[in-house]
Amino acid sequence: MVDEIRHQYEEDILNLSFSGRHTLGTPKVIPPDPQLEERCSNLILSDDQIERVSATLLKEIENGLRQKTNGEADIKCYPTYVRNLPNGEERGKFLALDLGGTNFRVLLIHLGEATPEKEFASRIFAVPHQIMTGPGEALFDHIAECLALFVKEYKVDKEVIPLGFTFSFPCRQEGLTKARLVQWTKGFTCANVEGEDVVELLQRAIHKRGDVTIEVMAVLNDTTGTLMACAYKQPACRIGLIVGTGLNACYVEKLDNIERWDGDFDDPKQCIINTEWGAFGDNGCLDFVRTEYDKALDAATLNRGRQLYEKMVSGMYMGEIVRHVLVSLAKEGFILNGSSYRHLLKPGKFLTKYISKIEDSPEGDFTN
Repeated sequence: MVDEIRHQYEEDILNLSFSGRHTLGTPKVIPPDPQLEERCSNLILSDDQIERVSATLLKEIENGLRQKTNGEADIKCYPTYVRNLPNGEERGKFLALDLGGTNFRVLLIHLGEATPEKEFASRIFAVPHQIMTGPGEALFDHIAECLALFVKEYKVDKEVIPLGFTFSFPCRQEGLTKARLVQWTKGFTCANVEGEDVVELLQRAIHKRGDVTIEVMAVLNDTTGTLMACAYKQPACRIGLIVGTGLNACYVEKLDNIERWDGDFDDPKQCIINTEWGAFGDNGCLDFVRTEYDKALDAATLNRGRQLYEKMVSGMYMGEIVRHVLVSLAKEGFILNGSSYRHLLKPGKFLTKYISKIEDSPEGDFTN
C-alpha cells in the first residue's frame, strides 16, 4: 500500500509539472508566455473594477442596514447586540467554543489571572463529514461530548465557567444568547437546524449529558470574536475581518444608521454589525468580475447561487478554482504539453494548501 501511494504521488507530481518542466536541479527562470498571460487576464482585476467592487459593496451594506431594502439585500447586516468593546482591564476565567468549519476549537482563557504562557489552553476537534451532513442533533451532541472531554482534561468540570459560543454561520440574532441559523454554508447541511436557536440546541445537548455544567453566556460570529479579541489589546480597533475557510466582516456602527435596531438607545449608541458579506453578489451585482471558473465551481456546490463572494475569495474554494483553471488550460494545450491530467478532473483534487506552497517558492524556483 505504501508503494502504491508513493507511486501515485510521484505520478501526480509529474502530471502537475507545468509544460513538462521540472526543477530538480538549479532553478531557472522560465519566461512568461504571452498567450497564456492573455488567457488568464480575466483573473486579474483592473483598478477600475476594484473601485466598482468597492462602491457596490458600500451600496449593498447600506441596503442591508435599511428597513425598506433589507428584505432584498444580499448583505443582511445583522445587529449582534454587542455594543461595548473591551478596554483591556477585563479579568476572569472563560470558556470559548469556535465552530466555523470542518474543525472546531475549544479554549480555556484566563484574562489577567495568569502568566503569559498560561493565558489559555486550547484543543482542536474534527467534525466528521457524516456529522456535517447528518441530523442537527448529532452535530450538537458531538460538540457537547468534545466540550465535556475538554473541561475534564483541564480539571474545570466541577466549576461553572461562562462559555462564549462563536458560531460562524449566517444567523439572525435576537439577543446576546439567542441566534437563529439563517442558512448553512461551508459544506454543512445538518437537518433541523436552519431557523432554530443554535444556543438552545447546544445547551440542550449539554444538559442531556448531565456530567458537566456549562452555561452559554453569549453567542457571536467569528468576525465579532476577532474584533473583540483585537480590541482587548488595541482599543482603537473597530473592524473584524475573517479570510479563512470562509469570508466575513463586522464593524462598529452608529445606532442611528441601523434602521432595523429593536434594542434600547442608551449609551453607547453603537452596535457591532455582522455584515455576512460572503453573500455579496448573490443578486448578480458582481457578475461583471465573475469568470467561467467561478460559475463552474458554483454550479457544483450544495448551495448553488449563494455565498458567491465567499466562493471567489475564501480558502474553502480557492483550490477548486485553481483546479478549474488548470483543467481549462490543459484542455486548450497551454500547459502539460499533452501529458495526462486525468487526476485534475476529480473535484477537490487540488487543495488550497498547494497554492500556499507554490507562493512560498522563491522567484524562479518551480519545485513546489
